[in-house]
Amino acid sequence: MEIKVLKESNENLNFVLKDIDYVYVNTLRRIMLSEIPILAIKSVKFIKNTSALFDEAIAHRLGLIPLKMSSTYNLTEKCSCKGEGCAKCQSNITLNCEGPLTAYASDLKFKDPDIKPVHPKIPIVKLHKGQELEIEAVVTLGKGRYHAKYAPGHIYYKGYPKIKIGEKCNNCGECVKECPKNILIIESKKLKTQNIEDCHLCDACVDICPKDAIEVKSSTKDFIINLESFGNLSSKEILSKSLEVFDDKLDEFAKELKKI
Repeated sequence: MEIKVLKESNENLNFVLKDIDYVYVNTLRRIMLSEIPILAIKSVKFIKNTSALFDEAIAHRLGLIPLKMSSTYNLTEKCSCKGEGCAKCQSNITLNCEGPLTAYASDLKFKDPDIKPVHPKIPIVKLHKGQELEIEAVVTLGKGRYHAKYAPGHIYYKGYPKIKIGEKCNNCGECVKECPKNILIIESKKLKTQNIEDCHLCDACVDICPKDAIEVKSSTKDFIINLESFGNLSSKEILSKSLEVFDDKLDEFAKELKKI
């Protein structure tokens, strides 16, 4: 197996996995989406709400605010409370404000100073004069398999594009005009490809070609993986933690095999 990084930033990672089975790639994607524990607001208690929004609408907004923690917050520490709630997997939040103002994510008061919103300027509710909002909430560690708000990012993949230009091509340039990603170019009076990793396999060039001279396929052994973090964890952290979870699952599977 070979790994080639195409683009990298704190919140985005785009890389190629070569010579690998699609089952492994999809398993890795599913683990990233559903097995990486991150923080999100689980429950909200409304003490006072005279805003224009119902309690349910505000609670829904709060649950979707991405939260992050400093490096001192140990995500790898195993919790033994089985979902009942303990200091290892949950913390408390309060919000108390009165209009006229707009309550933002930065107005949330966290009991644990290591926790804070990824984007402080996410609006929660706009309060007019005399309107009040007072809440108490619980933030917990959770996984995407239980609720989508615990998914750490958007992860997807595609087979590495393969574009074959046949001898029938007369370099008419129709496919160049049609390609939405500018993959095809006419150079020295000959049709060529560029930036092939950007191809999203739409087959627009195949459909427009009057000579049926272009063939577009996706590889079944090489894959391009796109990882877009919501900010709870960096893209590298999501990838490294998913590999740790993958190893743990394989170890557990090996133990179960030995029993039979």
